[in-house]
Amino acid sequence: MHLDVSELRGFYKTPLGRIARQIVSAELRAAWPSVKGERVVGIGHTTPYLRPLLGEADRVVALMPAAEGVLHWPSEGPNVTALANEDSLPLPDNSVDKILLIHVLETAKDPFAVLREAWRILVPSGLLFAVVPYRSGAWARADHTPMGLGRPFSRFQLCELMESAWLDPIAVRRFLFVPPSRRRFVLGSASVWERLGRKAMPSFAGMLGIEAQKTLVRGIPVNKPTRGLKIFAPALAPVPKPASYWADPDDPISGAAETPPARRTGSRTTRAR
Repeated sequence: MHLDVSELRGFYKTPLGRIARQIVSAELRAAWPSVKGERVVGIGHTTPYLRPLLGEADRVVALMPAAEGVLHWPSEGPNVTALANEDSLPLPDNSVDKILLIHVLETAKDPFAVLREAWRILVPSGLLFAVVPYRSGAWARADHTPMGLGRPFSRFQLCELMESAWLDPIAVRRFLFVPPSRRRFVLGSASVWERLGRKAMPSFAGMLGIEAQKTLVRGIPVNKPTRGLKIFAPALAPVPKPASYWADPDDPISGAAETPPARRTGSRTTRAR
């Protein structure tokens, strides 16, 4: 389920949305200190986080899912947004240095297809930064925020998804510890919540951010036998029959065939006829 683009924009204009944007933007900057001269693409609703990169990156493009809708952005300059299917992007192979994904993996029908498409347009060793709701956090259950929609992820699930799409995880970040509340005293103490959460309550983060790198060659795991594995061999080895057993009774050279061995049927022993 995708939110409408106007609803997403409206959330980021609220006090709670502004705090979420500040915290997520700080984590993005910590992962990408510089994007100078690089081509950056955002997939999902990424415009609140791409604005600081407009004057630094060589090119910035925001691709919004078709089910979400699209808006002109930025308002003060030429439009850099486009409507696209997240699993079929209108960009050539190996054309992007960095990709930012927000509000897309948790609502996509096939997150793996989205990541494989991102892998396609990334240059070799290109970087991807994805932000998703944390399964154990309070934001994943807050229906009045965009983070409460779709499927949340655990750290293990997110790393497994990245690796399956040929994206090697570099670092996983947990952030947004402030409760998803509109109360003033909660919003005013957001920085305190972040500091305490990182030190004492890492499992209660609201969002997960993972940085991953595109790989071109993957190793194939070797299946080694488990230590102590028993190899079973047949208890009886086959023994060839004497040549006289197969002799032709009408052959004067081999002579008459020997009587076939006794055959056991049930508890009685009979002679084969």
